Amino acid sequence: MRTTTPGRGLQPNVLGTFDTIVMAVAGSAPAYSLAATTAVLFGAVGLAGPAALLYCAVPMLGIVLAYARLGRIDVNAGACYSWVGRTLHPFLGFLSGWALVFAATVFMVAGSLPAGSLTLALIDQDLADETPLAAAVGACWFLVMLLVVLGGTRLTVRAQLLMTGVEMLVLAVFVLAAVLHRGHATAFDWSWFGLGHFAGPEGFAAGALIAAFYYWGWDVTSNLSEETRDSRRTAGLAALVGVGLVFLLFEAFTVAVNVLLSADEIRAAGPNVLAVLGHEIWPGVGGKLLVAAVLLSTVATLETTLIQVTRSLFAMGRDRTLPAALGTVHRRWNTPWVAIAAVGGAALLMFAGAAAAGTVQGVLNDAVAAIGLQIAFYYGLAGIAAVVAYKSLLLRSVRNLLLGGVWPALGSAFMLWAFVESLGELSSTALTIGLGGLLLGLVPLFVYGRRGTDYYRRPARLDAARVLAATEESAPAGPGARVRDKSYATDF
Repeated sequence: MRTTTPGRGLQPNVLGTFDTIVMAVAGSAPAYSLAATTAVLFGAVGLAGPAALLYCAVPMLGIVLAYARLGRIDVNAGACYSWVGRTLHPFLGFLSGWALVFAATVFMVAGSLPAGSLTLALIDQDLADETPLAAAVGACWFLVMLLVVLGGTRLTVRAQLLMTGVEMLVLAVFVLAAVLHRGHATAFDWSWFGLGHFAGPEGFAAGALIAAFYYWGWDVTSNLSEETRDSRRTAGLAALVGVGLVFLLFEAFTVAVNVLLSADEIRAAGPNVLAVLGHEIWPGVGGKLLVAAVLLSTVATLETTLIQVTRSLFAMGRDRTLPAALGTVHRRWNTPWVAIAAVGGAALLMFAGAAAAGTVQGVLNDAVAAIGLQIAFYYGLAGIAAVVAYKSLLLRSVRNLLLGGVWPALGSAFMLWAFVESLGELSSTALTIGLGGLLLGLVPLFVYGRRGTDYYRRPARLDAARVLAATEESAPAGPGARVRDKSYATDF
C-alpha cells in the first residue's frame, strides 16, 4: 500500500480541512466556469442549462464518492493514475493520468486566454477581443501562477485563500442581487430543470460533457493528498463540500442568465456573459465587479490546475512511467520543479498556437469540448476502479452497496456514455484535440511499458478489505480509540 512519506519529497501535513475545501472550490472555479462556459452551454442546450448541470451533478457526486473511497486506501499524488492502474490495468491507469495531464495542459491556454481578455477589458473593452494580445497577457498571468506553485504548497494556499475568498463574496452578493432584481427578459420556468429542452440523446450528451467541464477541478484535493493532514478523510470530505457549493452557484447564475438576458445577448456576450449580467443587475459598477471576480477565479484555477498536472507528472516520474526527472523535488520548496518547468514550457508553446487560432470564444468552444472528453474518460475509469477495489465489501450493508457500489457505478456509466455519445456532435477540431491527446499517450505508454518498470510488471493490487483490515490492526487500542463503521460506505 502506498502512503505518504517524507522521503517521497513532497511536504506532508501542510493542508488542513478548510484549506482543502478552498482548493476544491478554487479547482472548480465557479466564476471562471460560468464566464467561459455559459454561452457554450446555451449554444448546445438552450434554456436547459440548469437541467444539464443538475443531471450531471448526480453522477458527478458518484465520482466524488469513488475518489473519497479510493483515497482512503491509497494516498497518492497521482490519484486516478495510481488507483486505476492498481485495480483495472496499468495501461488504463497510465492513460487516466495522461488524460488529466493533457486536459490540464490544454486548460493552461483555455484558462489563460480569458484571464488576458478580462484584464484588457478592465482597461479598455475594445482590447479584450484582440486574441494575440489576450494570449500575451494571459501568458503573463500563467507565469505568475507558475512561480507561486513553484514556491511551495504554503504559498499556494495563502494565495488561494485570498483570491477564492474575494471571488465567493462577490458571487454571493450578486446571487442575492439577482433574486431581488425586478426586470427580466424571460419568465422563469421550472421546465428548465426537465428533459424537454434537450434535442434528443445527442443533445443531452453534449450538454453533459460541457457540464462536466463546469465541475472539473475538485479532484485537486486528491492530487494534494500527500501534502494534507489526515488525507484519508479530508480529501473526500473537501471534494464533497466543494462540489456542493459550486453546484448551488452554477444553478443560481445559470437561472439568472436565462431570466435576465435574452438569447441574442447570451450569444453575443460569449465569455463576457457575466459582465453583461453584472451590468444588467447593477449598471456601471456590476459588470466591472463580476469581471474582477472572474479574473480572480481564472487565476486561482490556473494555480489549482498546475498543481494537478504537476503532481500527476511527479507521481508518473516517480514510478518511471515517464522520465524519472519529473519525480525530482526541489530541496528548498518541496515542489516537483522539473514537472512544473516541463508544463510551463509546453503551455507557452501552445500559447503561440492559440494566438493565431482565431477568436477567444472560438478557442474556448473547442478547448472546453476537448477537455470534456478527457474528463469523462478518466472520471469514468475512476468510478469503475472504486467498485472493483471495494467489491468484497459492497454487500455488507445496503448503505455500502448504494453509496459505494451503485452510485459510483452509475457515475462511471454516465461519464463513459457521454464520452461515446458526444463523439458525433463535436467539431473536428475538438475531436482532434480530445481523441488525439489520448492517442498521443500511447507513445510514452509503449516506450516505458516495454522497459518493464514495477508499475507495469508488479502493480500492488488495491484491495479495500485487506488495506482497511491492516489499518484497523495497526490502530492504537484503548478507551479513547475511535471505533470505525465496518460498512466502509464513505470516507467521512
